[in-house]
Formats: sequence, C-alpha cells, structure tokens
Amino acid sequence: MAHDNALRRLKTVEGHLRGITRMVEEDAYCIDVIRQIQAVEAALNKVSSVILEDHLNSCVITAVQGEDQSERERVLKEIKEVFEMATKV
Repeated sequence: MAHDNALRRLKTVEGHLRGITRMVEEDAYCIDVIRQIQAVEAALNKVSSVILEDHLNSCVITAVQGEDQSERERVLKEIKEVFEMATKV
C-alpha cells in the first residue's frame, strides 16, 4: 500500500518537474519557477515521509524485536543518518 502511494506521488512529481522544465525553457517568471520548485520539494518530502513510515513499521520494528543486537544498532544508525542528512542543506 505504501509502495503504491509512493509510486503514485513520484509519478506526480515527475510530471510536475517536466512542467518546471518547460517553464524554464519558456523563460517563465523566476518567482513562479521557484514556487513550483518548492512545491516539488514539498511533494518529495512527503514521499520520503511515506517511505520512512513504512520502513519504521516494517524493517525497524522487525530489527528492534529481533535477537540480533548488531541489526538493531544498524537500523537505528541508518535512521539517525537519514535525519542528519536532512539537516545538511
């Protein structure tokens, strides 16, 4: 279900991005282009959120409930790294 939701959102973003490309090719007003880029960024952030939620509810829960200490540490480290990368803008 989350997979289908993410794919649908990504296809929408893809179409939106093609629209922005056309705007740039047609020399559209800069602020309008920036607003459309911001909309794509927000849509991509939502896709990330959907995928992260699915990951937390599947892979992370499985690892945390499992017996393998190194696997628990690995998935928690991955989550930490994702959040660290998100703040490096």
